Amino acid sequence: MARLLHHTLDPASRLARLMFAEYGVGVELEAIKPWSRDPLLLEINPAATVPILLVEDHEPPVVGALAVIHAIEERFSPTTVEGLFPATHAGRAEVWRLMEWVLSKLNDEVTRYVIEEKIVKRDQRGGTPDPSVLRVAKANLVEHMLYFNWLFATRHWIAGDVMTLADFALAAHLSCLDYLGDVTWETSVETRDWYARIKSRPAFRSLLSDRVPGMPAHRGYADLDF
Repeated sequence: MARLLHHTLDPASRLARLMFAEYGVGVELEAIKPWSRDPLLLEINPAATVPILLVEDHEPPVVGALAVIHAIEERFSPTTVEGLFPATHAGRAEVWRLMEWVLSKLNDEVTRYVIEEKIVKRDQRGGTPDPSVLRVAKANLVEHMLYFNWLFATRHWIAGDVMTLADFALAAHLSCLDYLGDVTWETSVETRDWYARIKSRPAFRSLLSDRVPGMPAHRGYADLDF
């Protein structure tokens, strides 16, 4: 069985977990704290980031979000269920455009700051979050949500008429932020309705049962109807 090195609230790791679950493929999860810079982790990935996928003993580890996404799609995408990439060139281009938006822009402007301030600092010698950083991240999230609301007002799924990997990528990020209570769903009705649909999928169940020791999930995190 494949093994995934991850952190519970790392969105890229959550994306990989959603792919495995959607495709009905079992994977062994090994939780780590990448910011601890464990020598064993650094030996595998000097960048000290997750996810890291270990498939076979004789094969090198698959490191990083894009490499892991490709490996899961290449090795484990079944023919019995609909895949997460559209059949058309235009459809795939839109998926990758939105994937880049989420994995780069949303992450760099919002998610990584929230995780750093609320999770990493707390774990490192009891550090406290910087309110000014969180205010900026919150303001950036408002702008992102306005764009997502516009998309969901014109589409059933984020990249078009069918669910794709881009939906899982956005759901992975928003689920982390929702766990920490940083999403104001009341002002994001279109995105909230989409999120209610996607978090009702069987693939989402393990994410909704995640808990960080000493940090309970925000109220409503695991509720399918908010």
